[in-house]
Amino acid sequence: MARQMVYGINDRPPLLITLLSGAQHVLTLFGSTTLVPLIFGPAMGMDALQIASLISCVYFGMGVATLIQTSKRLGSGLPIVQGSSFSFIPSVMTVIALYKASGPETVMQYLGGGLIAGGIILSIIGYSKIVGYIRKVITPVVIGPVIMAIGFSLAGTAVQGNAANYWPASLAVVILIFLFSLVLKNRYINIFAILLAIVITYCVCLALSINGVFGPEHPAYINLASVKQAQWLRISINSLLPKEIIKDIAKEMVFPWGVPKFSLMSFAALLAGFFATMIESIGDYHSVSYASGVSDPDSETISRGIGAEGLCCALSGVFGSVGTTSYTENIGLIGLTGVASRVVVRTGAVILILMSFVGKLSALIATMPSPIIGGAYIALFGTIGAMGIQVLMRADMSSQRNILIVGFAFLMALGLPGWVEANQTIFMNPESSQLMQTLGGMIWAVLKTPMAVAGVCAALCDSLIPGTDEERGINVQPK
Repeated sequence: MARQMVYGINDRPPLLITLLSGAQHVLTLFGSTTLVPLIFGPAMGMDALQIASLISCVYFGMGVATLIQTSKRLGSGLPIVQGSSFSFIPSVMTVIALYKASGPETVMQYLGGGLIAGGIILSIIGYSKIVGYIRKVITPVVIGPVIMAIGFSLAGTAVQGNAANYWPASLAVVILIFLFSLVLKNRYINIFAILLAIVITYCVCLALSINGVFGPEHPAYINLASVKQAQWLRISINSLLPKEIIKDIAKEMVFPWGVPKFSLMSFAALLAGFFATMIESIGDYHSVSYASGVSDPDSETISRGIGAEGLCCALSGVFGSVGTTSYTENIGLIGLTGVASRVVVRTGAVILILMSFVGKLSALIATMPSPIIGGAYIALFGTIGAMGIQVLMRADMSSQRNILIVGFAFLMALGLPGWVEANQTIFMNPESSQLMQTLGGMIWAVLKTPMAVAGVCAALCDSLIPGTDEERGINVQPK
């Protein structure tokens, strides 16, 4: 059934509507896009100003990525927003564990190298149309456990690493998210449920900090000193000439953490993230097409989209950002508002790029206490895991075949990485040759990533064990 659209993909709304609708896209992705660097920054040992710089880099990278993806030549041409990907979190955590001792700048250099190398490969897979063959083995029976592993394997990060630091603030965020998204029946409140929950709880913690209820040692204490130190603009404009402005921007935005470093182990760890991103994006291209009232994307559109995903991830490595993927939240916004204009989405991307230059904004966001972040993680990571269950609804889950495959893949995803991490010497024996240690390290980096284990186990079983197309969920529409 065709959707009743207010503005279609190729329409150009009036300027005011374009600006407001573009800003709404930014507000919708704002929470999720900001939360990813707020996970990585503290895990690397960054201080508040470094986290603020990372947030600015992420905004800039995601804005550029959205412009590329919405291009009909370089990308899918669909009105789809690119944001920082939760799929990369387990993989990046592996990279952080490998290089954290050398400092956050070194971690970002290895992360940048991995994103550039993996992004180039993903881009080749997309633009060369190889992705059409890969789709044949990526069924809902494979996609479901992978997405479940992404969400549920991050439970420790959400609870032990953040929420448990101060439960009252964390639970307040969770309760407000449920209230704003499920209880109150207002579509605008529903759209911004996570953002509103975080802002309200933040303001309460800030008031308690200013009035001395929370001291400097309190987990929910907010210190605005770094905001005062931060500059209003991240770049120094030395001339009003366009060429000079571009040079100033390039100086700040290109390799801000230093020249990227390449290692097979960081590359191997990030491969799982690229695999999961590709799976997510293929589904999102179909979803945004339906929400926009157009026919399902053809193979050419999907190939360009995946190619653009790779290109965007490689550019993210250049800009000192993190991995990127399409955002489901903004697809829902199109369905709610009926505004599917490509121009609106591209306007939102430009707003995001402009926001990346406001240093005090990023510094303010970097002051977010870990308990508040933990509350948002509980809601978001749980939702991601549940979306994996939703994907499985396309397959026949009354089939004993599928139950065994999904159960085996998911259990291995939760259990095997912990054993692999604790037995690193089995994979990298100090007495082995340098080549064997490198290869073993690559295998170790992959097997300690839950979603990679889930994907490998599910794909092997689903491909080798006989099953009908209907049983495996091939060409079956969601129920």
